[in-house]
Amino acid sequence: MDGNVRGHTTPQDLGARAQLLVEKHAAYIKKVADAKDTLEAHVTEHFRLSGVYWGLTALYLMGKLDIVDGAAIVEWVLKCQHSSGGFGGSKRHDAHLLYTLSALQVLALYDKLHLVNADQIASYVQSLQQADGSFTGDESGEIDTRFSYVALNCCSLLNRMDAINVPEAVKFLVTCRNFDGGFGCRPGNESHAGQVFTGVAALAIADSLQHVDRDLLCWWLSERQTPSGGLCGRPEKLQDVCYSWWCLSALCILDRLHWIDKGALTQFILFCQDEENGGISDRPEDMVDAFHTFFGIAALSLMGYKGLEPIDPVYALPVKVMQQIRRHQEK
Repeated sequence: MDGNVRGHTTPQDLGARAQLLVEKHAAYIKKVADAKDTLEAHVTEHFRLSGVYWGLTALYLMGKLDIVDGAAIVEWVLKCQHSSGGFGGSKRHDAHLLYTLSALQVLALYDKLHLVNADQIASYVQSLQQADGSFTGDESGEIDTRFSYVALNCCSLLNRMDAINVPEAVKFLVTCRNFDGGFGCRPGNESHAGQVFTGVAALAIADSLQHVDRDLLCWWLSERQTPSGGLCGRPEKLQDVCYSWWCLSALCILDRLHWIDKGALTQFILFCQDEENGGISDRPEDMVDAFHTFFGIAALSLMGYKGLEPIDPVYALPVKVMQQIRRHQEK
């Protein structure tokens, strides 16, 4: 494989990939959504709800949400809920915070959050908060700053922030901050762009961004841009389309989006498209998937790519959807 694909530069002439291939990406997502009895569908069943969120949000951003059966999707999502209030990754899987958020995000896309019992779900989220303010993802006990973000996001979408101890949640997040300004999974863990997003976005929801050293952290984030134009998650790692979102969202929240070369990043993301079958991969010429397709499109949206709906960098939902949620909450 040509060296410029893996590490160094992205060609200036992208040919058919010079524009976002909206119709092909929409067709790819529809094909994945309809393929319910393939090997891939079975081995990813445990996180299907998140996959549905990725695909639907990408479609919404491209103005193509109407190509799938929204009513059937909402009905299926509701069947994934457990008596605890939490949602599993699909109907046969245990409840987890990650999939509870994905369920709420999907319902929000269709303006159907009123179909769930907000107090029941908030109680489930509250049950997973620990004495130090952290959250476990489920009863297994794993602690991660991802779960702090997910918990705060869920309660905010439900207008139930009073269900959890927000000050203690903030204290825990601050203990996960490192000397370079970044955040790790837990106290003492190395900084990682994914955890930077969850840390910064969680603090934004908690109205506690004063705990972030904006210039230091955004310097670290801008250093993640490689000669290819793409972004990586940690020093000395390869670029990957998904980090376009993790890094850009935090930069956007902290008003430092101009600290990276948006043109070069746009070229890198477009270069990762499958021009024949649709979808976006982690790096050029790799296999595409719904995860990278969504995060590539979401990153382009953050950079104001023409024709895409704007996305909220904190909630990872379209701005119009978040505005709709806030209107409902104000009534």
